[in-house]
Amino acid sequence: MNGVIIQYFHWYHSGELWNEFSENVQYLKDLGFTAVWLPPAMKCSLGKEGRGYDVYDLYDLGEFDQKGGIATKYGTKDEYLNAIKVAQKAGISVYADIVLNHRMGGDEEEEITIHEANSENRNEIIDDPIQATAYTKFTFPARQGKYSGFIWNYMCFSGIDIINKDGEERKGIFKIHNGYSTEWAKDVSYQLGNYDYLMGADVEYRNPEVVKEMKNWIKWYLETTGVDGFRLDALKHISSDFLQDWISYIKNELKADCYILGEFWKDEAEKIAFFSDHMNDLVSCFDAPLHYNFFTASKEGKYYDLSQILKGSFLEKKPVFSVSFVENHDTQQLQALESSVQNWFKPIAYAIILLSEEAYPCVFYPDLFGAEYTDMKDGEEINIVIPKVEILPKLLKVRQYFAYGEQVNYFDHPNCIAWVRRGTPDNPGCVVILSNSEDGYKEIDLGTQHSNTIYIDFLEQRKEQVKTDETGKAVFCVNPPRSPFGLKKSR
Repeated sequence: MNGVIIQYFHWYHSGELWNEFSENVQYLKDLGFTAVWLPPAMKCSLGKEGRGYDVYDLYDLGEFDQKGGIATKYGTKDEYLNAIKVAQKAGISVYADIVLNHRMGGDEEEEITIHEANSENRNEIIDDPIQATAYTKFTFPARQGKYSGFIWNYMCFSGIDIINKDGEERKGIFKIHNGYSTEWAKDVSYQLGNYDYLMGADVEYRNPEVVKEMKNWIKWYLETTGVDGFRLDALKHISSDFLQDWISYIKNELKADCYILGEFWKDEAEKIAFFSDHMNDLVSCFDAPLHYNFFTASKEGKYYDLSQILKGSFLEKKPVFSVSFVENHDTQQLQALESSVQNWFKPIAYAIILLSEEAYPCVFYPDLFGAEYTDMKDGEEINIVIPKVEILPKLLKVRQYFAYGEQVNYFDHPNCIAWVRRGTPDNPGCVVILSNSEDGYKEIDLGTQHSNTIYIDFLEQRKEQVKTDETGKAVFCVNPPRSPFGLKKSR
């Protein structure tokens, strides 16, 4: 089976997603999707405006009247659980998005001791410690202890970004003196000196009570939802010692075959591999370096050396633990990590991740369904249209029917590359040829077992039939890519 994931959301999705997904499950199944990554289902500090990453209550999946209502942006708990069941009944595994790093929307202020850290070097202390108040106490009054009576207070957090001092609100990065340390955790990314802190109330995993509660919670979550795996958010900000222990607990005591996919966002495959090794290969990771290769290739056009497209990727480094993607909710236009792959190049990028032997690809919702949204940038309202990648359904069918067996590469030209999937006894293979410039061609040797065989273009980009000679050789041709689309601004 050629597994493929769909990220079934984007940052600007309008909501009511659980029911929409349930209605589209059969369509996704027919396209060959085997797994879905759904957004965080927990109640957010912004209520129905929250995208899931401003997590407030891990136990509220759209069940309690908190933060302005019962449902989350995506729907109610019952709708979420139904969506999972519908997917699994169709044979699609469900990966739940989990935010471990922080909490937002505290219920009560506490008096705390803090010192301010330099945002560009978090190890540098700006001021002497001071007393202040902050919303670091989470009591979840509407839930009233159902599922868990655990109360989060300042001892459960290592940092905060908003404090009140002498009646004045101050923003910054403040290290909380919580009884466990006056320094940040050491086993995190060294970016900005120390990248323990990201946002909100930063969870303190040196507190054993926090670790215990997080194990109790994930047990409850698995028992309640029955999901098949997890996508873990922002792992470079979280204690690797905690992650090792927590994931081992899941694998050894709760669900041995639980799939764990981590967002460890680095543009160097060596750093992702170091993290993967440190996690004892318990976690697969998104291939951000390959995404950046696609981004660069789409900007440079015919001047990009297509034969180098996989160089420096995590797919090249540790393919078994790599998940390849073209775009996601962080890289889409107007978002924090904006690096949107230009539309003209997306068919090429998707062909690479969907039809390569070792890739486990993840398709982005707007590339299959399209999207349009508006947001502000530099004081100007910008309207963004992400058109469907029209050829994507057919590429998914190629993966489903033909992309099997050993891969033989013809990466011997800067503007035209090709590869052969040799097939298996049960599945045919295919020839893939790509160009980022003009018409291209490749002489491909398919072996004498394929002599005098006729090939057609499944994608219907070219109409001619290609016939191999008595030795199994033939010349395959490819059209130039279509012109790119541009940004569209609203008036």
